[in-house]
Amino acid sequence: MPRSYAKYTEISLNALEFNPRAHDIVEKKKEIISATAEFHGSNPTSALFYGFSPLMLGMSYTQIFVTYINDRIKQFLDTSGIKYTHINESELPLHRKQFSWVVAGEEYFTFAESEEEQRGNLELASNLAKNAIITTLRDYKNQDFKDREFSQPLSIYNRNESKVFLEYHNYNFEDKNSWQTSVYELQGNASNMHGPFARRSMFFKQMAKFSIDSGARNFYVHKNLMYKSLIRKNYEHVISISF
Repeated sequence: MPRSYAKYTEISLNALEFNPRAHDIVEKKKEIISATAEFHGSNPTSALFYGFSPLMLGMSYTQIFVTYINDRIKQFLDTSGIKYTHINESELPLHRKQFSWVVAGEEYFTFAESEEEQRGNLELASNLAKNAIITTLRDYKNQDFKDREFSQPLSIYNRNESKVFLEYHNYNFEDKNSWQTSVYELQGNASNMHGPFARRSMFFKQMAKFSIDSGARNFYVHKNLMYKSLIRKNYEHVISISF
């Protein structure tokens, strides 16, 4: 699953590089980190990012660590002059409580084939974070039916060219909480399909329970703080899990 998640976040990198307003997007995403840091009363001295995330750009972290990335993402980070340390996913258990924050955006904890895998992913992240896990999640309990099969498509215009990103969710008829996500990246007459990626619903109360079971002190859904992906128009709730 980690390799699949790396590929999924690479799609966001494609969108960012194509977007002529990339700088504005990064500035907007900085507001999420700043507001979260203000909520916790301190800035993270170190942050471990899962996959590529615009949240890692434009901020003055003392130390940046990145995991669940592929060669394409590494190349972008290297050419962007970002000072980071890559940690292979197999080595993560060796870094117990070594990062102020673990930032796992793009609904990371829905990238799983079973509830047990989700629980294990949260336990691992909890073992890595000294102060907090920052993640995002849609409200699947109150999800509109129209958002079930398709995310809201997003188009990006760059001069005379445009890209369209369309997410299709193929649900499992035997397990309504399980589905496969395919992302279609369309530009002119060219098309590229990414996935499918195994996904599973996660609910706020479920995530809160898994977090508390993994040693968290508090679980907080930020009421006035929302995250918008670079490849769809749906908004996701920003969640803090503190230790």
